[in-house]
Amino acid sequence: MDKMLAAVLVAPRRFELAEVDIPPLGHDEVLVRIRRVGICGTDVHIFNGHYAADRLPLVPGHEFCGTVAAVGKDVRHLVEGQPCVADINIGCGTCYWCRRNEVLNCPTMTQLGIGRDGAFAEYVAVPARLVIPVPEDMPAELQALVEPVACVVRAARKARVGFGQSAVVLGAGPIGNLHVQMLRLCGAAPIIVADLSEDRCRMALEAGADAAISDPARLRAEVLARTGGRGADLVIESVGSARLYALAFELIRKGGHVAFFGITGPSEEVGINILNTVLQENSVKGSVAGMGEDMHDALTLLAHGRFRTAAFTGASFALADIQTAFDTLADRQADLKTQIVVG
Repeated sequence: MDKMLAAVLVAPRRFELAEVDIPPLGHDEVLVRIRRVGICGTDVHIFNGHYAADRLPLVPGHEFCGTVAAVGKDVRHLVEGQPCVADINIGCGTCYWCRRNEVLNCPTMTQLGIGRDGAFAEYVAVPARLVIPVPEDMPAELQALVEPVACVVRAARKARVGFGQSAVVLGAGPIGNLHVQMLRLCGAAPIIVADLSEDRCRMALEAGADAAISDPARLRAEVLARTGGRGADLVIESVGSARLYALAFELIRKGGHVAFFGITGPSEEVGINILNTVLQENSVKGSVAGMGEDMHDALTLLAHGRFRTAAFTGASFALADIQTAFDTLADRQADLKTQIVVG
């Protein structure tokens, strides 16, 4: 068998199911037979032509789980049949940034499903060092959540979230909801969420937020009222809007932190008042993808039930119906995550 079924994004908003070659297996790689793949916000950006459009045609998909189908001749720590997930960030492994677990800054970095073909297919080849075995009894729909949870694990690390820190999350979509849950695990309080969707605000409250605001005109007053008039210790932008990034700086306290997380267009910018930032000792840090130990920690948290996942595991489509899955995302706000079932 040398062919597999794959969903190829041939142009913005258009998938084609095609028989393509199974990826060749390198001596230090693993061939993973895909079981489930979550649709990520980045996949939506790629689908709409807002991100990585120069890389089409492409097989997207990076929030995946599967089983080891074959191992390269130099792979000793993995065996066929093992359930697994994978770190999608492929760096050289030896440069300054890779050694510091900052693989996204590696000069040769690429990502499965973004910079090279990914998991909306029956098989994907992954460097063996990035493959992570998962417990045999862990449901596949939870395994496929490891990568997105790793993203919020890393964001919390970068922001150095501590006990009793007040936090605002701008956006209550899938990743915003996971940010809320991660902040709660870290001991942040109060946690305030802002989203235009009342349904998603309700889900954020169910996930552990202390307040959820759907009226933008009320947001600043609510943040001040819940933080003793100071403003929030931390604001996480999880939408990807220059307007919301600018708003984040209006919501932090003096000495507060803005976590840059949501992906915008490549030319979008936000103005920062330099004098205020210096005099108030405000800080900014970007974070976008979990990698290395973030993946292992995310797996541990999910395996031990630390995240509420019901809203992330209820919607699924077969690989053959991937076009419908993407076309209907906007109409299914109650589905925080949609997963593609491959095998």
